[in-house]
Amino acid sequence: MCNSLVSKYNVAGPRYTSYPTVPYWDNASFSLKKWKESLIQSFNESNESEGLSLYIHLPFCESLCTFCGCNKRITKRHDVEKPYINAVLKEWSLYCELLPGRPKIKELHIGGGTPTFFSSEHLELLIKGILKTANLADDYEFSFEGHPNNTTREHLQTLFNLGFSRVSFGVQDYNESVQKAIHRIQPFENVKQATLMAREIGYTSVGHDIIFGLPFQTEDHVAKTIELTKALMPDRIAFYSYAHVPWLKGNGQRGYDENNLPSGESKRVQYELGKKLLSQAGYHEVGMDHFALKSDTLYKAMLSKSLHRNFMGYTASKTQAMIGLGVSSISDSWYGFSQNVKGIEDYYHLVDQQIIPVYRGHILNTEDLIIRQHILNLMCQFETSWANDSLYIDDLEDVVIKLKEMELDGLITFENDGIKITTKGQPFVRNVSMAFDVLLQRKQPETRLFSMTI
Repeated sequence: MCNSLVSKYNVAGPRYTSYPTVPYWDNASFSLKKWKESLIQSFNESNESEGLSLYIHLPFCESLCTFCGCNKRITKRHDVEKPYINAVLKEWSLYCELLPGRPKIKELHIGGGTPTFFSSEHLELLIKGILKTANLADDYEFSFEGHPNNTTREHLQTLFNLGFSRVSFGVQDYNESVQKAIHRIQPFENVKQATLMAREIGYTSVGHDIIFGLPFQTEDHVAKTIELTKALMPDRIAFYSYAHVPWLKGNGQRGYDENNLPSGESKRVQYELGKKLLSQAGYHEVGMDHFALKSDTLYKAMLSKSLHRNFMGYTASKTQAMIGLGVSSISDSWYGFSQNVKGIEDYYHLVDQQIIPVYRGHILNTEDLIIRQHILNLMCQFETSWANDSLYIDDLEDVVIKLKEMELDGLITFENDGIKITTKGQPFVRNVSMAFDVLLQRKQPETRLFSMTI
């Protein structure tokens, strides 16, 4: 990787799990009424044909991992579990009352926080409560995030019996100095035990999350982590850049500063090294920051061009509607986004008042929908086209001017009223997507909003 390209393109930029990105949502014209209308429209168009996705946010953790930017609450009190589960089920009932038919679930994912903070009994209560008022798509997929230090056989078996077939474990890094810095002490044996248990029980996809660019992390650290990962051969791997955003409220990223982080050039070397080692082990790059074995559904989705990206990251199938349950969860009707309140007490109060606990959002206009499709194409297929008039935008001339410079740098090629990202350009897919982000171009942020792209 050319250092001059890293220096040139290592700028603050979105990860594009949505477009428009959250800082550019038009909250002033958004309302709960508009959100409900957009969801009903999407439901009527897509529930029968494809179903919907559910994301459930479980925010509790017993200790703070300082690399994490997620919404969480640190506590060792497990009496918080039952009230929270009850509140999520109340929120789900509000959506079931709103929707004009019985929802069909195609994808369900539990994230956090630490979902395995909750007992298997309470997780069973949650899932059974959801499924009691829903149908399942023929090709449904349930998944959850497990912490290797506290995921038990009972957790895995209970969720497997309820239909879960995929689990991802947060590894981050196996080196003690890095683990101490991010407050995540997690021996390899714990990850090994959780991975092997999942496979013994019957999970068809086990994923590991690995991060590069962490405080005090070196190339040798990355190589060691991947060497140990190869011993377990998870079906898919998320190998992504640490996002240093300590200015966000509630973030624990203050135990170190930017001087303790690898430089942009070092991070890119770590990535290229990791990518090479994963490729040698039989993994194939899927979209941005993801790798999978040929047998995994994520790789198959890339080949069939059915790969999708939303607030849950990359998924092997697309649903037009995604409902987020729990504090801070984001929902997507395709025509609109909404985010739940972030405070647990506020969340409880609103659902007790029979109010869907949304506090901000955005209704997409025609331009938003077109640009969203271009960015999805780039993120999932590394190419997009405006040959069809339905994908033309008024700012296209300005977009092409920005892309021309990337063409000169060998990051993209122009083909038939469209572009393809080159192999050289794939690590810069966020930068290419930013060229289409007209809202970002029209109003550059005055304060830091995003992590660095490299």
